[in-house]
Amino acid sequence: MKKILTALCLSAVMPLAALAQHEEDTENGIVSLAGREGFTIASKKGDFVFKPYLLVQTSANFNWYDDEGLDKAYNQDNVANSGFAIPYAVLGFTGKAFGKVSFNLSLNAAATGAALLQQAWFDVELKKQFSIRVGKFKTPFSHAYLTTLGETLMPSLPLSLTAPVILPYSLNAVTPNIGTGFDLGVEVHGLLADKFGYEVGLFNGTGISVNTAGKTFSDDWHIPSLLYAGRFTYMPKGVMPSTQGNPNRLNEDKLMLGVSTSLNVESENESTNDYRAGLEFAMLKRKLYLGAEMYYMHVGFTKRQKIDQGYHYLGGYVQGGYFVTSRLQATARYDFFNRNGMDTNGFMNMPAVGVNYFFKGCNLKLQAMYQFVGRWGHDTQLDRDNDDLGIATHNATVMLQYTF
Repeated sequence: MKKILTALCLSAVMPLAALAQHEEDTENGIVSLAGREGFTIASKKGDFVFKPYLLVQTSANFNWYDDEGLDKAYNQDNVANSGFAIPYAVLGFTGKAFGKVSFNLSLNAAATGAALLQQAWFDVELKKQFSIRVGKFKTPFSHAYLTTLGETLMPSLPLSLTAPVILPYSLNAVTPNIGTGFDLGVEVHGLLADKFGYEVGLFNGTGISVNTAGKTFSDDWHIPSLLYAGRFTYMPKGVMPSTQGNPNRLNEDKLMLGVSTSLNVESENESTNDYRAGLEFAMLKRKLYLGAEMYYMHVGFTKRQKIDQGYHYLGGYVQGGYFVTSRLQATARYDFFNRNGMDTNGFMNMPAVGVNYFFKGCNLKLQAMYQFVGRWGHDTQLDRDNDDLGIATHNATVMLQYTF
């Protein structure tokens, strides 16, 4: 009986070991499969693997806002958007079939509308150097977004990626941010010589909140009004795990350098063409994680808008984490963003500190962070006020996460 149980355990674990070796192909973007066998169904040959997973995050938030933008006549308070929240409540399944088709589907019950469907894709690996992915998944831009959701360094992404830019026009549809996140499309990707990764894809360019096809042809350029995106990475020490802190991976020695670019043709209800470019750096050296990015976005209006001027935005961050003990990770980040555009002096500087604690043997993770949003070098008080409009000056977050 003992031998039978051992054989059954090995038959379940061995296919997952194969998944861990090719994480770049089977990563579901929610929870890492590496070292977390959990409940898995697998065929004897290992050509079919099915794994359900769950991620629940619950957080306590405190946000304090400066006086600009507040109307005291309506008793608007400096403290807002505070209390308890559930950022993600994800239920999904992932796996591999016939030894070459990976698949993933996940629902986020904390979202609404089309964003309820967080991911839905399948990936056909013709060979390690060439695979095709189709469906709804992460666009190939930004190390911060492409990190496994359950293994980010801090509870919230850098504001330079997520905050909408400021434009001097009252066009409500034009509120782009630099990060592109999840989208619907098709992508070819692969790993060359075990160290060069590439991803090239076409996407709707409408983000996670749209699951329908509603694009047209560009009036200006006469090409499909889609998001054209590509990313190239150099990993001299092998594939970089998509984690910013995992107590089960404290012996890693990995390095990644990346460059990415994208063009969203007639985005924002056909009013602008948004071009993005980014540089990435990430390193895992045993207990130490370091990451840095710089990204640029150009917003140019279409001819029908009759606005000749274009706007340029620059942002980036440097962050790091160190495991003080095998379960306790200290974290820090400096984030910057010229939200008013490069033609206007001044930028937001946003330092943050935090701590992560990984409970042993139960997949619980506790995260805490504090972030201050400062402003520097603006010519006028109006520019200074606009830069952080709608963004909390002081933010404190404590988040507890469970995954399996």
